[in-house]
Amino acid sequence: MTSRSLVVKVTAGKDDQERCNQAFTVAATAVASGLQVSLWLTGEAAWFALPERADDVALPHAAPLGQLLAKVLEEGTVTVCSQCASRRDITADDTIEGIRIAGASTFLAEIMADGAQALVY
Repeated sequence: MTSRSLVVKVTAGKDDQERCNQAFTVAATAVASGLQVSLWLTGEAAWFALPERADDVALPHAAPLGQLLAKVLEEGTVTVCSQCASRRDITADDTIEGIRIAGASTFLAEIMADGAQALVY
């Protein structure tokens, strides 16, 4: 039997806080329900790989983004798109401990794995 996994790709950042928070909420909820979760930070969401950046998002009636990110980091994986990081001069030394930088081949391998489902926000 294959294990179930969820890959969530979030492209929105502070420019679209509601869509961004939805992606983080789905990822954290999936982790809490026992799924293997991989959260990908792309586009403007790449900034949330930096310390305290997620704390800048406060959406009414929503869990704080920093808490959602911490939950995913505890039990899942968080990845910043390598091209997105490069365009923003983000290096591995800049990111929160546990967040990796990887490219399209890694993303493709994750979404093509047996039992994987992917969502893009």
